[in-house]
Amino acid sequence: MSLAARIPHTLKQVRPVLSTDHAEAKRRVLNLYKIWLRQIPYIRVDYIKNNWTEPRLRDIIKENFMRNKDVTDVRAIDLLVVRGQMDFVETAEIWRQQHNVAVFDSTKNTYKKKPASFLERFYEGY
Repeated sequence: MSLAARIPHTLKQVRPVLSTDHAEAKRRVLNLYKIWLRQIPYIRVDYIKNNWTEPRLRDIIKENFMRNKDVTDVRAIDLLVVRGQMDFVETAEIWRQQHNVAVFDSTKNTYKKKPASFLERFYEGY
């Protein structure tokens, strides 16, 4: 009996969420990025309390896109694009509150870095 005959045929082809290949996924990401950049003047007016300049908003949008630059799975890219589109609609329609839009700014990072070395973990109580 060959090895191929012993392996169960439980693996199946997964269907794509939106994109069929990396080129189409890249096109969707770039379109979403352009949409966000076109919305910058309106975001600045709608959410005026944050006192963001247009270059700072461009940097924030770029940082949020670059955060996921290493994702290579087409299905994961599609899900990130869908989530980005939902965030865009919520921001453009002013469904977000001031403090929810401030979450996009990565300079206010509230995540604590996990300790790397043994002593750091020991001091933190891990």
